[in-house]
Amino acid sequence: MGASDQDLATEAGRLGELLEQQGRMIVTAESCTGGWVAKALTDRAGSSAYVLGGLVTYSNDAKRELLGVTAKSLDEHGAVSEPVVREMVAGALAATGAQVAVAISGVAGPSGGSDDKPVGTVWFAWGRDPATTEAVRQHFAGDRDQVRRQAVLFALQGVRGFLEQA
Repeated sequence: MGASDQDLATEAGRLGELLEQQGRMIVTAESCTGGWVAKALTDRAGSSAYVLGGLVTYSNDAKRELLGVTAKSLDEHGAVSEPVVREMVAGALAATGAQVAVAISGVAGPSGGSDDKPVGTVWFAWGRDPATTEAVRQHFAGDRDQVRRQAVLFALQGVRGFLEQA
């Protein structure tokens, strides 16, 4: 599955409209996407009505210090894991007061993969609080840019689907 600039803009617009309709502010907690979800959302004029901010927590230290991800989760599961993205959502919500958060951590490549977590493995989480947080793992094919683009699109679509069911 490819993801063009137009795909990202369209999906970011859909999510933005929904956030605005629901009166919710979103915060992003991104690792492998490097702030790209926040960028896609803020490319739309007027996005300050629904984007509170974004945290790029690429290193494990940043995940711990800015989002409160536990050293235990990082040591036992690694940064690319369900426990870590769930903690990233909780930490982003607590740090900012936003009404919804999305977190992304993955192996975009071209190196860094393992048998357990090959290049293209990305974990996502989104939620309004720890009790409502959903997490999902995806595997994307392609080079670094393609993996990241697909991850951004999946995150935007995932949050929109989550909010439509809320």
